[in-house]
Amino acid sequence: MASSTDPYAAAGVDTAAGDRAVELMKSAVRRTHGPEVLGGVGGFAGLFDASALRGYDKPLLASSTDGVGTKVAIAQAIDKHDTIGRDLVGMVVDDIVVVGAKPLFMTDYIACGKVVPERIASIVHGIAAGCAETGTALVGGETAEHPGLLGVNDYDVAGAATGVVEADRVLGAERVRTGDVVLALASSGLHSNGYSLVRHIVMGAGIQYADNAAEFGTTWGEALLEPTRLYTTPLLQLVDELPGSVHALSHVTGGGIAANLARVLPQSAWVEVDRSTWTPPTVFQVLAERGHLDLVATEGTWNLGIGFLAVVDAASAEAAASTLSARGIATWQVGVVGGGTRPSTGSGTDGDWEQGAKGVDGGAVRLVGSYS
Repeated sequence: MASSTDPYAAAGVDTAAGDRAVELMKSAVRRTHGPEVLGGVGGFAGLFDASALRGYDKPLLASSTDGVGTKVAIAQAIDKHDTIGRDLVGMVVDDIVVVGAKPLFMTDYIACGKVVPERIASIVHGIAAGCAETGTALVGGETAEHPGLLGVNDYDVAGAATGVVEADRVLGAERVRTGDVVLALASSGLHSNGYSLVRHIVMGAGIQYADNAAEFGTTWGEALLEPTRLYTTPLLQLVDELPGSVHALSHVTGGGIAANLARVLPQSAWVEVDRSTWTPPTVFQVLAERGHLDLVATEGTWNLGIGFLAVVDAASAEAAASTLSARGIATWQVGVVGGGTRPSTGSGTDGDWEQGAKGVDGGAVRLVGSYS
């Protein structure tokens, strides 16, 4: 006689909980679907009608994949999971817009020690909200329960997205010219990079995430979970409204400002980013103080208030900055693209030149001066 006990459940995997999570997230996912998405929610594969690509002369598909990193540890610590999904969209979809591509669709993957339907649904609601804001269809995903590998309250999230751009409209180093202006687009805070350092500082200072942080007017955990600003829609609008004026874009993620800008410059180009043009937001200043660090020492880790950089034609720089600022993203000039011989070392606060990064034979960038 067969046992009525589910051996998989006895091993720690609750498939029924997974089904309940899907039911809780279905409506949010469906709201990201336009007529191009076929098959609904729950299929083995998402279907996206690519007929629209016929309107391109030479469509190039752009793809990106990423996660949120150890920021999830803070979400787990204070049991707040509704913004991590937005962070994921920022890390994945905003990489696609760097080449000028319009995002088409995204998939997500959540690995957890135990499926708690409400928690999983909260994460996916955040992903869906970010997808809706960036015009991306969330066409599929997977939630995997890994008992014994992850703790019951542990999870990690990752995602992948695909976009499209006309071949002759691809942005990048090939378009950059000497004299181009480099614009900085303000971040909403830490975004999703450098959280291993953040957590190290918080732990070393004896701070609990539930503790009140007078500097922020909220708890430490809530302040550190400030969601990532999404740049895709305003940047695509800017590219359309100022044809040919935007030459390159850089998403300031791991590696900081200099390394990420260097990746989108030609080898012969250089930029000195002027620190005096902005003041790093309070969260960076407070963390550096608690960690007994100079802000300059964190430049290869945190974005320090700049979430994106745009390299634009000098004649259009003022219009580009005004357009982005009018859409709620503070934007200002931080440098100008130079060519030929680089300037010699200036004051002791000038950073070292970074030539390319992450395998890209790009240009050279350094930060100079002192923060405002």
